[in-house]
Amino acid sequence: MQFSDRLARLRFGSLRQRIAALYAVLFAIVLTVMIMLVSAGIEQFGEHSAQRDLAANARVFDEIIELRARQMRGSADVLAHDFGFREAVATGDGPTISSALRSLGDRTHASSAFVVDLDGSVTSAGGTTTPDGESIWYALDEGRERGMVRMGDGLALAAAAPIEAPDLLGWLVIAQPLDQNEMARLSKLAAVETSATVRDIGNLPQDLALTPVGDIYEENGEARNLYLLNALPSLEDGLSPRLVLRHSLGEALQAYSGLKYTLFAVGFAGLALVIALGGRVAQGVAGPIAKLDSAVRRFGQGETVELPQQTDDEVGRLASSFGSMMEAIEERERKIIHVGLHDGLTNLPNRRLFAEQLSQHLARRSNGERILVAYCDLDDFKVVNDTMGHPAGDTMLRHVAECLRQELQDAVIARLGGDEFAILMIEKNPNVSLFDHARRIKDCFERQIRIEGQLADCSASIGIAIAPSDGEDGVTLLKHADLALYRAKRDGKANFHFFEASLDEQARRRREMELDLRLALKEGQFALHFQPLYSLRKNELTGFEALIRWQHPTKGMISPAEFIPLAEETGLILPIGEWVIREACHAASQWPGNFSVAVNISPKQFSAPGLSSIIMQALTTSGLPPQQLELEITESVFIADVDKVLSVLHGVRDLGVRISLDDFGTGYSSLSYLRQFPFDKVKIDQSFVRDLCQEGKNAHAVIRAITTLAEALGMETLAEGVESPEQRQVLEDEGCGFGQGYLFSRPVPASAMNAIFGQAVFPARQSA
Repeated sequence: MQFSDRLARLRFGSLRQRIAALYAVLFAIVLTVMIMLVSAGIEQFGEHSAQRDLAANARVFDEIIELRARQMRGSADVLAHDFGFREAVATGDGPTISSALRSLGDRTHASSAFVVDLDGSVTSAGGTTTPDGESIWYALDEGRERGMVRMGDGLALAAAAPIEAPDLLGWLVIAQPLDQNEMARLSKLAAVETSATVRDIGNLPQDLALTPVGDIYEENGEARNLYLLNALPSLEDGLSPRLVLRHSLGEALQAYSGLKYTLFAVGFAGLALVIALGGRVAQGVAGPIAKLDSAVRRFGQGETVELPQQTDDEVGRLASSFGSMMEAIEERERKIIHVGLHDGLTNLPNRRLFAEQLSQHLARRSNGERILVAYCDLDDFKVVNDTMGHPAGDTMLRHVAECLRQELQDAVIARLGGDEFAILMIEKNPNVSLFDHARRIKDCFERQIRIEGQLADCSASIGIAIAPSDGEDGVTLLKHADLALYRAKRDGKANFHFFEASLDEQARRRREMELDLRLALKEGQFALHFQPLYSLRKNELTGFEALIRWQHPTKGMISPAEFIPLAEETGLILPIGEWVIREACHAASQWPGNFSVAVNISPKQFSAPGLSSIIMQALTTSGLPPQQLELEITESVFIADVDKVLSVLHGVRDLGVRISLDDFGTGYSSLSYLRQFPFDKVKIDQSFVRDLCQEGKNAHAVIRAITTLAEALGMETLAEGVESPEQRQVLEDEGCGFGQGYLFSRPVPASAMNAIFGQAVFPARQSA
């Protein structure tokens, strides 16, 4: 039997009461169902709101951690660029380094500050916990600037700044543990109550560890906790740090209990009104509730919802409050997203947003359309900061950003950090030359900017990569543009360079050779060969020049012309040069007679502290008399500080070691250097010797002038690259005392030295 028939059989005083009762019961049933649906919708909204707040908190934490890392990097940059600190690191001055690190730690409230050397060793202020240097060396060497590291039993946020003088000496690292107390303090900055921890993924429960980054995981059980994992950058190999946020869903839903009670009150009031007013009142109550329920669901799905207030009752006020809440949440999310995707100084897009925009343009690229990506680096920006102050540098960056916005309105412009900018331009016409775009970009930077009444010159070096020819994804294009920028800087300032495939190969080979060089130094792959030096007047052997050779285990013999420049750039020339001095002294001490040994000293070795100590230790250990050691230097050592160089030269000379000036005649200031320092020997560059037998050359006069000048100053002369008896005879006739070259002997390994000693007298005149 149907429910309405049963209800009809009930006795009522009148039909009006029966109809009223029927409507009341039906309305009660409908109202009950609606309240249940709305309650479920509110709880669903509460869950979605809690998840959304948790996700928003995750972005807040990411921004706070990123901001803190940038602040730490900024503090590290200040100290890393300090001349005194760089000098202390270069000289290994431990007390000065420790004092600077303690001062930095006190100033930045960082718990640990330390220096990671190129060999992975760590120097700290003492009394502080530091990570393993070798574990973070590879990340620092790859150019990573900040990330998480292991610090004792926990994890710490670290930021690194390269120490360059001007070549890389190491990295200054500031670390701040993200322990329970620190994360609790950061949690207070969140919009909703959230607990946060930073843990390695290997230390997380299995269910939580398997949750994808950015997804929300709900814990099973009565607690009803929500978890969200965000990946944090790592500055240590083998470390996968995660930011773990926990938000209590039960406590969040508890806040909506009052709303449920309000709904029940509205329901009972509606029931009383329907008895009095009928369906009209019921409709008036049910309609707004239905709209609110729909709005809750749509908002929970991420849609933009407009919910105007239609009534002045509880439902209307609830709709108004809900609309205000949605607007506040959306506005807060917009601000957080803007801060996370834009540069605070110039308001340009940052690296993250630029990468996203680049990926979008690449995905939408049509056939024949080319995308130009320019990587720009301001020339001598450090000079502006050092001479005029960092506020002046910030002013210049804002001027440059504004100029780029005005002149390149059809481009996407971003500031990647520091003095680096990135520009994206789209060319749809395949017949248009992209050189015009490159010149437009270059012209935007080339100008004079007035800063606080002073004019500052501005220009930039620009590296350019083109899609699709240079890459079809954003990572590859930015990498290739960076390689082109490196080439542009090598070619000079205010210049642009397009990417070439050879640049990628050169970078790969350079990195591979750098790693091989470090391994060669550890495994003893280097050897010394010796080229004899002969007296042209006495026709006899007087000494040898030590020349380094690298026997690679798989690539064979590698020319010094290939690996010595790389060793100079990377700073490896210092340990390699020290090894050459020790080995040359040891080898010469085993030779019969009083033969001298000459060793080439690079400018970087000469400018590094402790050269005299290295030489003294090598002489003492080998027992070689100082007068049998000869150091060969070039004029390039005088470029930095002439007074300091002369002081070091006199110090080495006081040890009894002989000094010769190599490649004489190829520089611009040879005569002035000869006047300032009394060299023992002048080596005539082989380019002059090569021209001796060519007609129309004035090499005879040059040789005569050099030998006459050297004799007047009391110096010996030695000619390099003597390859024929004719050259030897001319050199002797022009007054040159010594010779070196293939005419006498090629460089020979130590094992073949006995054969050289067996023919100590060279019958040059007879051969001629």
